[in-house]
Amino acid sequence: QVQLVESGGGLVQAGGTLRLVCSASINYFDNYIVGWFRQAPGKEREAVAAITWHGGTDIVAESVKGRVTISRDNAKNAVYLEKNNLQPQDTAVYYCAGRRRTLTLRDDYEFWGQGTQVTVSS
Repeated sequence: QVQLVESGGGLVQAGGTLRLVCSASINYFDNYIVGWFRQAPGKEREAVAAITWHGGTDIVAESVKGRVTISRDNAKNAVYLEKNNLQPQDTAVYYCAGRRRTLTLRDDYEFWGQGTQVTVSS
C-alpha cells in the first residue's frame, strides 16, 4: 500500500509560481511511477505530468508543457510539481497518484492522495 499526501496548494495571483509537494511512502527500489493530475470545477480530471520513482524519467502533458516541471527527491520521499505563469484556468484540485511499472498519463493509477486546492486569482 502506497500512501500519498499532497501539500503546497493555496491562493496565487495570475502570473505567479507554485510548487506542490507529494510526500510518498515508496521504497527507492520500487518500480513505481508518481503522477500529478488536476480536476477543475465542472471538468473531468486530467493528467499534468508523471515521473518514475527510481530513474527520474518524466512525461508532461502537452497542455502544460513549458510551464510545468516535475521532479523527485528520493531522500525526502517527495515528488514536486512546479508551475509557472499560473492562470485562472489552472484553478483546480491537484492530486498525486502512484502506480507500478508503466510511465503513463492515463489516469488508471492505483493509489491517490486527497488532493490540494490551487486557486489562481486574476
